[in-house]
Amino acid sequence: MPSDPPGPGGFRAFASLAFDPAAIGGKPEALAGIRVLEVATRIFGPATADYLGVFGAEVIKVELPFRGDLMRYVAPEGFFWKDVSPAFLALNRNKLHVGLDLHPAEGKELFLRLAERSDVVVENLRAGTMDEWGVGYLQLRERNPRIVYAANSGFGQWGPFSAGRASYDATAQAVSGFSAITGFPDQPPLKAGFWVGDYTAALMSATAILAALAARRKTGEGQMIDLSQAEAMIRTLDWTWPYAGLTGKDRARNGNVDPSFPPSGIYRCRDGFVAVSARDEDELIPLAHALGATDPEESRIAAPALLEAFCASRTVDEVVRGAEDGGFSAAPVRGGKHHYRDPHLRARGTVCPVDDPLYGRVDEYGPAPKLSESPGRVKWSAKPVGWHNEWVFGGLLEMTAMEMKALERKKVIGKWADVPGARPPKGSTAA
Repeated sequence: MPSDPPGPGGFRAFASLAFDPAAIGGKPEALAGIRVLEVATRIFGPATADYLGVFGAEVIKVELPFRGDLMRYVAPEGFFWKDVSPAFLALNRNKLHVGLDLHPAEGKELFLRLAERSDVVVENLRAGTMDEWGVGYLQLRERNPRIVYAANSGFGQWGPFSAGRASYDATAQAVSGFSAITGFPDQPPLKAGFWVGDYTAALMSATAILAALAARRKTGEGQMIDLSQAEAMIRTLDWTWPYAGLTGKDRARNGNVDPSFPPSGIYRCRDGFVAVSARDEDELIPLAHALGATDPEESRIAAPALLEAFCASRTVDEVVRGAEDGGFSAAPVRGGKHHYRDPHLRARGTVCPVDDPLYGRVDEYGPAPKLSESPGRVKWSAKPVGWHNEWVFGGLLEMTAMEMKALERKKVIGKWADVPGARPPKGSTAA
């Protein structure tokens, strides 16, 4: 017999218990037992591995001794906190950091030994670079046929536009068509205010890795993933490309107005900005009444001007409360400062404090997807170059201290340089 349906608030009560951040530590991790080797710099590759790491994959981040990932030195407005860049922290949680040079023969062999014991490799170097070094997919699958190899690049591993070309977020936004439709009609195209091309493509790469791991359960064999950053961005542009193919016209830039769901846009209030929209007739009618229009269609046609005047004379809270009472949609435009303090986000673990053994209290962005039975979590923050050398080389590869010292003298393996971004915080016992 099926159970009786829950009473009022039954599901909300279930959800508050099932997704309680305080219970995360006692639950299993979804990707426990999966080992990922990351050979990546800046954002695209590290973000891919970060998405996997927060759900329990063991991520070994391979960096060149002694300065490591270039993202260590991308400090917003020159700001370092405890000798680490906040931009690097956000991409490298839960990872084991090793300093390993893949150019010498000894370094290649160490990497191949790690790959034999791993499930996934993530790299975002120029197309073909890892193969030229002798540690690409063709070489790794000889040592480990089960390896899933994600090659993240700007334009793919093959095709006329891929050879020798580097790509960054801004170029991916431009080439994909994202920039062409972003901005106002009478102004040049705009770049998004964050690295949307990197993070979007990284999400798709992580999804492809999970699909390849699922396929491996059936076949026993790994495979290579070719993920183009520009093509990932193209996939996000909804009706842009079908529209161009069917009409022969490019989609126009529309500023803050949504051409598919008018009225919809961002408007200035007395004390900030608010997003207002009406997605259907049921929301358009109360919006029209709020704007003083007797005809909903009049509201739709004249919405930008009416909404601009309506919002300009009110505070953000007044507009939002009016929308809640009237039955249309409005939300304040918020920034990171608000998110950092937001009690709702903290209660859900979206902004979560981490007691890191090196840095102390760190507030991190927790996983956005909440899994009830095997939730993601942030266990520790990013670390200096080579912080886990002994753990990985001595523990996983069972190298002796003498063997590691010999490779350190040859600079095949190593730790941090004495510069902000690479080193531990000054004053710590490791510094």
